[in-house]
Parts: sequence; structure tokens; C-alpha cells
Amino acid sequence: MIKTLTIASRESPLAMWQAEYIKKSIQALHPLININIKGFKTQGDILLDQSLATIGGKGLFIKELEHALIDNKADLAVHSMKDLPMDIPKGFKLAVITERGDPRDAFISNQYDSLEALPSGGIIGTSSLRRQSQIQAKFPKLKILPLRGNLQTRLKKLDDKNYDAIILAAAGLIRMGLKNRIKLYIDPTLSIPAVGQGALGIEILENNTELLKLISPLNNDITARCVLAERTVSRSLAGSCTVPLGAHATIKNNKIYMHGFVATPDGSHIIFSKTDGPSDNPEIVGKKLSRLLIAQGAKKILGL
Repeated sequence: MIKTLTIASRESPLAMWQAEYIKKSIQALHPLININIKGFKTQGDILLDQSLATIGGKGLFIKELEHALIDNKADLAVHSMKDLPMDIPKGFKLAVITERGDPRDAFISNQYDSLEALPSGGIIGTSSLRRQSQIQAKFPKLKILPLRGNLQTRLKKLDDKNYDAIILAAAGLIRMGLKNRIKLYIDPTLSIPAVGQGALGIEILENNTELLKLISPLNNDITARCVLAERTVSRSLAGSCTVPLGAHATIKNNKIYMHGFVATPDGSHIIFSKTDGPSDNPEIVGKKLSRLLIAQGAKKILGL
């Protein structure tokens, strides 16, 4: 009988909010369990002077939390699904994917109302090659500069006039009570979101079957199917922070509808495609979209 649980989380305010959200969700199901949150500083939070693409990618936000599980310092780890690498290491299990928040990218500026309103040479801040490539493809006269740090740090850099505008995930701003900073929600067909964007994942040790049974009611089936389809695309195309790639899936009337893209970082070569298929087989739909992108030259663009 589980009486206490420790949740491993990154130390950023947004990550701690997400851990607190999972804590409350578990306590609603099991009010007698004592739950603690333990914060960890990951390499991705420490190495802020370089882009993720050059220092190792998304795994830099995850490794310390997985070590906490192995070392019995925590029982479960909470991740943003968009930060979770495609391949879960042996011995670990992605036990839960929660209901997705807003998957869209958000345009934030103190001077301009949209990307179209920015002047030639206007400076956009983003930490994402995915966003960079899509923006550069549509707005080649804008200048993209790296933007790292937690949510509050990035907003301060905008307020300090280091950028004319920045692009962030809408879900994080909404969760932190910063919805008022959003000037414009970018349509997912114009800026295709990161794989898993807006959803949270709970990772546990694979052999912890008692904990799996305890938290499994938190899994949202619709979101899990969509994220599985999206992750299938990324896995098929070797998706990481070094690859400008996006995929977004929705479910309607028992069908999954997907669209995705791959591109060069500067947006000079970009391929889009879309497809649909049965919602009870998301991996098949994800593989179908991958094949369509490959048929248009995705592997050549990605150097595979």
C-alpha cells in the first residue's frame, strides 16, 4: 500500500506548477497519500548560453529526473511532453499523458500585434529551431535570435527591449497566469506545434506496477492517442532539438487528423503534409504522415 510519494521536477516556476498540478490530481484520487515535490536543476536549465541543438537536445531536461527515480530519491517524474525525447530509456515507462492544454504557439510583443506587423529586420526571440524555420520561411526579412531561460526570464528579456517580439508555448503562459501577455495565438496550421506540445507526461520505473495502477486514471485517452501519433512521426524522422520538425494531431468522429512539417533551420527548404486515419491506431497514422513527408524529400532535408 503506497502511503507516500515524491515527485521529481525541474526547478523552474512552470515545471513546479506542473508538478503541483499532478500532485493535486493524484491527491484528488487518493487523498490519504502524502505527496512531496522535489526540485532538481537539470543541465538544460544550467547551460543557458548555448542552443539546445548544439549541447545535446531535449534529454538535458530529463536525465537528472530519471537518475532521481533510479536512486530512489523520487517515485515519479513530471515532464512537458514536448521536452521528452522520443526513446524512453530501458527500465523507464511513460505511464501517463494528461489532457492537453492549448497546443498553440503564442506571439508576445510590447509594440506589435502580429508577425506581419513587424518591420523588416525586426528581431524575434525563440529557442526553437521548429519555430525559427517556420517564421523564416514565411517572413524572411525578420531576424531570429536565440532565447533561453525560464518563462519569466524570457519575458524580462523582451521587456528589456532585447527583442521586438518573442514566441512561446501558449500553454505555459496560461498555466502561469500570464495569458494577458499573449498578443496573438498562432494558428497550428501556420506554426505547427512541437510534438506533444501542451501535454504533460508522468514517467516512472517500468517495474513499479503498483504506482502505475495508482496513477493510470490520470491518463487522457484522446490526448495520449494524439501524442503517440505525433511522437511516431518524430521517431520515424529522427526528431530532436537539432531537427526543425513539428506534428500536430486532433481527433474528431473517431478519426485522427494530422499535419506536420520538416525544414532546414533557415526555412529555405520546408515540406508540409497532412493525413488522417483511424483513431484506434495512432501509430499507423503517424507512420503514414512520415511516409508522405519522406516521399517529398524529408530525409534529404534532414540529412538522413
